[in-house]
Amino acid sequence: MDLFRLENLSFAYPKAEKKALDGISLSIKIGEFIAVAGQSGCGKTTLLRMLKRELTPHGEKSGEIFYCGTELADLDARAAAGEIGFVMQNPESQTVTDKVWQELSFGLENLGLETASIRLRVGEMAAFFGISSWFRKNTAELSGGQKQLLNLASVLAMRPKVLILDEATAQLDPVAASDFITTLQKLNRDLGLTVILAEHRLEEIFPIADKVLILEQGRKAVFAAPREAAPQLTAQNPKHPMRAALPCAVRIFSGLSVQDICPLTVKEGRDFLSRHFRAQTPPPAPPYTHNEEVVLELKEAWFRYARELPDVMRGMNLRVYEGELFCVLGENGSGKTTMLNVLAGLDKAYRGTVKIRGKKLREYKGNELYRRNLALLPQNPQTVFLKTRVRDDLQEICKTMGDDSEKTVQSIEEITAQLGIAHLLEQHPYDLSGGEQQKCALAKILLLRPKILLLDEPTKGLDAFAKQSLAAILKTLNAQGITVLMVTHDVEFAAENADRCALFFDGEILAQATPRRFFAENNFYTTAANRIARHLFENAVTCEEVIELCKQNKREKA
Repeated sequence: MDLFRLENLSFAYPKAEKKALDGISLSIKIGEFIAVAGQSGCGKTTLLRMLKRELTPHGEKSGEIFYCGTELADLDARAAAGEIGFVMQNPESQTVTDKVWQELSFGLENLGLETASIRLRVGEMAAFFGISSWFRKNTAELSGGQKQLLNLASVLAMRPKVLILDEATAQLDPVAASDFITTLQKLNRDLGLTVILAEHRLEEIFPIADKVLILEQGRKAVFAAPREAAPQLTAQNPKHPMRAALPCAVRIFSGLSVQDICPLTVKEGRDFLSRHFRAQTPPPAPPYTHNEEVVLELKEAWFRYARELPDVMRGMNLRVYEGELFCVLGENGSGKTTMLNVLAGLDKAYRGTVKIRGKKLREYKGNELYRRNLALLPQNPQTVFLKTRVRDDLQEICKTMGDDSEKTVQSIEEITAQLGIAHLLEQHPYDLSGGEQQKCALAKILLLRPKILLLDEPTKGLDAFAKQSLAAILKTLNAQGITVLMVTHDVEFAAENADRCALFFDGEILAQATPRRFFAENNFYTTAANRIARHLFENAVTCEEVIELCKQNKREKA
């Protein structure tokens, strides 16, 4: 039976030149796991919000949406609220109460359930999700991963028939994201819950989905089973931008001329390589060289938010050199963002030394630290915007930099062309998708023309093609002598683009090394390519490296 049926669904936002959704027709059956993918701004979030009546955006709609045979607009209010669950991208935006136990019971109270029923459901959810140990905590004290898990539990306490998730793993570290996805798979498999998940990270989603929906400029490009989706995408366009978003096993298979069944998982990828290719130990990488000037330095730095609270930074030591792209990875809540805030002067270390370009942080006066010197892109891009149009925000920054009107126009044209956001200039920043907001916020920061760039999760919400554009921009900045310190959960991006990587753990920076050495020595904080190929090619950490080594070591046919 169809849970959702869409018939020629189209939607346009007010004053928008193009439709956000254009003629989409499809059916989603009860119990299916649907993965929704596509480039930033392709319509994923709009489509998901159209399925949740209370979140439907304002604009012009045509076509029909049916839920269990009833037109969505005619659905009973209680069914619409309780049967269709929705988990947003930003956990902060969905948390409405001060205490964990209150958050779990909030939706149930609004449905008018009796106290005994509420307590039973809340207890069940807390036990199932392992929330018992932080059941009475303040929601403000939770890590990003805990908040997202709490949001999921709060929605599931209402016993929905379908769970809709809009890039719910975007702010989670690799281990937390994997656990979250495993939970979704268990809910789908063991409870028969229908799951519709929009996601950029397809590595773990692709293999467990029943169908993959790929959107392109608001249209349905592909809607098929995972093994069929990749060939269909390639048949439409051999150089399709979404190819870079496919699981590593699929990309490796697509890059080799081998007759076999396309692998989807790490296990299938390992078996595929073992059947067709010989092992080889790659030659050692050349020693890493860097500029001698240290531009960011932490020396025995300690920080905590209050005297009675534990230390977040514990005698931290870090050196980042001029023109370097340095990536820091680590679990949610470990203190990576705090480290950036300390370096940016937003938080003050109570012990130790913080130096920017060889000068102690406390010696910088006025706006000397920030004017054409250091800039920070925060994790939440919405905090960057002050105006009602993207163009106005960018113009304000140029005005702050003292640019005349001609220079302002030129700077905005150049940066928007680089990031592919010229078509967003007239829109309100809050009307944009998460990925589009991230790119516009980055444009605003780059217009400050900093010599040191601190980035907090800059690839969050970005599609694979946009990440490639970001990588090109960062490499250009590095070539100009601009230093980039980046906190990220995106191990693939770090492996492909960083000069050095490090792990943040227990208030310290551990294991600073080049990507090849760093990721080859890890089991969890490593790339899918490394997990697939390490039994044959020990130090290969990117799909491109694996493909090249495979071409050199193909087994001879018997």
